[in-house]
Amino acid sequence: MAITTTTHLNFRGDARQALEFYQSVFGGQLTVVAYGDFGMPRDLPDADKVVFGQVSADSGFRIAAYDAPSHSPAAPAPTATTRADGLTLTGEKFFVAVGGDTVEEVGTLWDKLSAGATIVEKFGPSPFSPGFGMLTDRFGVTWVLQVNAG
Repeated sequence: MAITTTTHLNFRGDARQALEFYQSVFGGQLTVVAYGDFGMPRDLPDADKVVFGQVSADSGFRIAAYDAPSHSPAAPAPTATTRADGLTLTGEKFFVAVGGDTVEEVGTLWDKLSAGATIVEKFGPSPFSPGFGMLTDRFGVTWVLQVNAG
């Protein structure tokens, strides 16, 4: 049996922009379907919002996203704590983790993904990886990028 997982992100109206940004970072095929494409009357407020979106790249990267309907309750805002050593930890329940084989490969992704981001931990060597970093992108998603130790 083979199992794959795909991180599915929930947005409030900017899923399309986020998916387009992630495609520009990771490459691959972009699929975006709006609520109106599934029969919602085009004159309703959410008709142009994303009911299903995905970026799939040959590298194995895959992420999905949608816009939560405007009438659904908003998720609570994440919290952040700064430790004595200056590292800021977010109170989110998940991070999107991306691993690659080389510092150059992951560093290139970091450079692209960090545009407009808040850096949690700058990309560089760490005790467990030749390249590791954490950031929260301009869409509020926290990413961990690291070179896979082998």
